[in-house]
Amino acid sequence: MSDARSSLVRRFDVKRISRELAERIIDTVAAEEPLSIHISYWLKESQQTESLAVTMRTPGHDHELAVGILLSEGIVRYPGDIAEIRTIGTDPANEVVVGLGPHVDVETWRLSRNTFVNASCGVCGKRSREAIVDELPNYPQDSIQFSVAALERVSEQLSAWQSGFVQTGGLHAAALANDEGEIEQVFEDIGRHNALDKLLGWALLRERVPLSRSIVFLSSRSSFELVQKAAMAGASVLATVGGPSSLAIEAARECGITLLGFVREGRLNIYSGDWRLHSK
Repeated sequence: MSDARSSLVRRFDVKRISRELAERIIDTVAAEEPLSIHISYWLKESQQTESLAVTMRTPGHDHELAVGILLSEGIVRYPGDIAEIRTIGTDPANEVVVGLGPHVDVETWRLSRNTFVNASCGVCGKRSREAIVDELPNYPQDSIQFSVAALERVSEQLSAWQSGFVQTGGLHAAALANDEGEIEQVFEDIGRHNALDKLLGWALLRERVPLSRSIVFLSSRSSFELVQKAAMAGASVLATVGGPSSLAIEAARECGITLLGFVREGRLNIYSGDWRLHSK
């Protein structure tokens, strides 16, 4: 259920100035276009289609992106929740429809979502974190531990997977690695949230969720929303090149996620769940 990979980059004629030199060059930049995501679902034996979201993203792997957003929002939790994914239009196609199975209760999700927004006042600390924990799927508990060396291996490998970043310097990456620190898949996008959603959508479509025995590694910093997305996919470890926000740390502790920051050059900070890491 995957669309063809589109180009991550675009090229523009620009003027570059360095000290006393001015020249015309062809610059490679990250591509960015809107994607409209629709859902088709069943309500009282009648099929409904409505717009779910419009997101600015780097084209490519739009099916995975749409599924990842649905997983992050709690609309779907299993591959069987998705009946079909179709792209509307021709290249460049910026519209995707995700057809949901008849058993997916969108109306209950909508009510839960409205209650969450009203109760949490947007994102306002403790009440938001508690609401997020209440919404988490009931995944089986996993006591797996990871070595610091495995995290270092992911960090060392990541740049080799970031072809778009090498060309543009403007793309974030989200990687999935096994417990030995070997990278299995990487997605790049101009938006760090989108990169993670693409990864989570890919994992769900391949029956890899929950991600309790894997490492989710981001080339960015971590925020409340990224921790929430990782938690919805059952991730045990979320590691980032940059640092976390205060709400990211608090949310990780509420959700039982091992949150790591500044994972690079043989060092890292553990902000939550240090029991999952060992030095051997």
